[in-house]
Amino acid sequence: MTLPVQVTFRNISPSPTIEQLVREQASDLEQYYSHITDCRVVVEVPHQHQLVGDHYRVRIRITVPGGEVLVNREPSLHSRQQDIQEEERTKQREIEATRRYVQVAINEAFDAARRRLQDFARRQRLDVKTRRGRIHGHVSRLEPKQHCGYIDAGLGYEVYFHENSVLNNDFKNLSVGTEVSFAEEEGEKGPQASTVKALGSYRRQSAKKGAVAR
Repeated sequence: MTLPVQVTFRNISPSPTIEQLVREQASDLEQYYSHITDCRVVVEVPHQHQLVGDHYRVRIRITVPGGEVLVNREPSLHSRQQDIQEEERTKQREIEATRRYVQVAINEAFDAARRRLQDFARRQRLDVKTRRGRIHGHVSRLEPKQHCGYIDAGLGYEVYFHENSVLNNDFKNLSVGTEVSFAEEEGEKGPQASTVKALGSYRRQSAKKGAVAR
């Protein structure tokens, strides 16, 4: 899925180079939360700031199920001072310094956005665990050679499970799309599923086959 990204420039001339940088940063956000529906970014120079060098602000609004993640970021003072100290008085150096200011603001804004998306995903997981002892989802991927798979429970991330976590020795009978319930716990590499149980039509069909066999 390609994340819809809207880039707006305020009090600054639009720049294809800067817009491309924003879009590249935004495309990486889905690695931290896969259910983003929209991302809007504003790059601006506030009127009230007339400092040595250009002063940029980057605002990011990320739409996620049930809410928004907002970031309002300006480059750190330390980063701006470093750039000012390096800046020479030629026109080319001024252009390069301007690009550095913008890039610092964009990089720091998206760093903050990634952290907030991770926090949002953690809060969502905790909320799901609190509301439901067992979570429902479907098998999204299977890796039989590695004896494992992944479950999509609509949480914005996939949950890993191992063959040994599947009840009734059903791992060999699972397929992509099989409905399951499971308990989530923290593993060494992040959230993972335990006591995975196949549900729905799969279980009914298995029961019928067992009855015929008998």
